Amino acid sequence: MKRGKKTEEASAEGDNDTGSASSKKAKKAKEPEAPVLYDDPPDKLTSKDGRDANLKITSWNVDGLRAWVKKKGLDWVREEAPDVLCLQETKCSEKALPAEITSMPEYPYKYWAASDDKEGYSGVAMLCKTEPLKVTYGIGKEEHDKEGRVITAEFPNYFLVTAYVPNASRGLVRLDYRKTWDVDFRAYLSELDVQKPLVLCGDLNVAHQEMDLKNPKGNKKSAGFTPEERDGFSQLLAAGFVDSFRDLYPEQSNAYTFWTYMMNARSKNVGWRLDYFLLSSSLLPGLCDSKIRNKAMGSDHCPITLHIAV
Repeated sequence: MKRGKKTEEASAEGDNDTGSASSKKAKKAKEPEAPVLYDDPPDKLTSKDGRDANLKITSWNVDGLRAWVKKKGLDWVREEAPDVLCLQETKCSEKALPAEITSMPEYPYKYWAASDDKEGYSGVAMLCKTEPLKVTYGIGKEEHDKEGRVITAEFPNYFLVTAYVPNASRGLVRLDYRKTWDVDFRAYLSELDVQKPLVLCGDLNVAHQEMDLKNPKGNKKSAGFTPEERDGFSQLLAAGFVDSFRDLYPEQSNAYTFWTYMMNARSKNVGWRLDYFLLSSSLLPGLCDSKIRNKAMGSDHCPITLHIAV
């Protein structure tokens, strides 16, 4: 649910695109600038401390699982072949899941969380090649656990958490709720981190820095780029978690994971980086690569993939 963000983004982009009649001559003389695209570099499969990657996780906000399956999203997944596939915004109850995904032999261990009250809203999934030791749903607080936003899987050496973080919504009507969520979710992750290190992946619904969206100036009051949401993310980093992409590519701009369907935003690369792999700091030596697969179509988000040695 990104209407507020899309509206702001479209208007910000529109401000750049419209021109008065008096400027038409100048436009004829000067061709519009080509969009600056992000070219996902070749995968690095060796960690900072020299180990080979032995775990591959992919995360994708599919913006409706049933539509995404029809758009051949699973073909891309089979080609990517992660060990674990995490999906957000599935918008699908378990009884309505398409057979194409429930019967996937590549992932015999499948876990689903959906909204209790609203059909076709929110929802996350985790599909695993190897069986986790334990799987839990939500973060243990009733006010947050009705919308199907979090699945946690425990593996021998780490926890994997996938999340679809609440959007502050059009007019920031859920910003206060989002601020409460950020505090409670951070506490939940910190409690896990005491037991064993964790990987958090998903749509965290915030562009942390100005370089994480195309039009920062026009979106200071937009859902996903308010000071409150950005501060919530900063506090997550201060709690000991690391943004894997930024750790590897600290100066990389124009690297986005979400583009509104409006205004040809994706072809112009007018986007936001909303999807992340965060790691416990103790996993950082094993980080090999954090990928933005921006050529993969099927949603208004693209998938991201983590290579790590654990």
